[in-house]
Amino acid sequence: MDVIRHSTSCSRRFAAPVLTLGNFDGVHRGHQAIFARVVAEARRRGGDAIAMTFTPHPMAVLRPEHAPPALTSLRDKLTLIAASGIDVVLLQRFTRAFSTLPAEEFVERFIAGAVGASKLVVGHSVSFGRERRGNAALLQELGARLGFEVEVIGPVAVDGHEVSSSAIRRAITAGDMRLAATLLGRPHLLAGRVVAGKRRGVTLGFPTANIAVRAGMFPPDGVYAVRTDVGGTQVAGAANIGHNPTFGPDAPRTLEVHLLDFSGDLYGRRLGVSFVERLRGEVAFDSVAALVDQIRLDVERTRAILAPQS
Repeated sequence: MDVIRHSTSCSRRFAAPVLTLGNFDGVHRGHQAIFARVVAEARRRGGDAIAMTFTPHPMAVLRPEHAPPALTSLRDKLTLIAASGIDVVLLQRFTRAFSTLPAEEFVERFIAGAVGASKLVVGHSVSFGRERRGNAALLQELGARLGFEVEVIGPVAVDGHEVSSSAIRRAITAGDMRLAATLLGRPHLLAGRVVAGKRRGVTLGFPTANIAVRAGMFPPDGVYAVRTDVGGTQVAGAANIGHNPTFGPDAPRTLEVHLLDFSGDLYGRRLGVSFVERLRGEVAFDSVAALVDQIRLDVERTRAILAPQS
């Protein structure tokens, strides 16, 4: 998949381009349905399947105090979009100046102009342009005038739950990782590089990888059954998010993962941690021995949860 930054400076000419646009935070099952239609239509027409997305999230620019936490880092978002079969991502930087562009001018300059879309596929709640006045109805009106088709997808529901980034954030905030996975189409992922920690896990008999995560939404503090991507291999593990209160107050918040049945040097490697189920909240134990006993129970529960299904 090609990534082109700043659509206005794009000189590439696309073949019968089929386009979608949005923030695509989380690349959830609603987004996946849109991408599937874009790819199918592009293949049918012998054209390019294109997704336009924006960075940073518009709310982070316009109302940063109210900006929602990002479900995925930009790196992981692009990886997930590529896996959907999209050929090209137009990565448009979102600025205050860009936000003042009227919806009609955005369509004329970007969709009809820079891309030359033959068809546009969007979600039912799409919004764009100054004061977010652009919507699916306006796109259909402008498409008829400017010569591109418009197809509106959604809403998408799974097991009675309407899929949206907001619904996924609510599930993660509640620690309901199974519902989050249902809406995402995969477990919620955090990724980062392994950094040096205090090595308490080694002394307790449960060595952990301390992962520095730069972007992505954290679930509540506590212990989780997770699957960790180690160089393309999925390894079961028990993760702890929190401040390790058993060892004293004011410790920084960390993500640490004990990988089951694994040995090897992980320092400096990038690991992806997929959250399957929350086991419990974070607890300040009366003694280190009590903590070790609880960790043993956590590991046993993790093995049972992540055991292969026969």
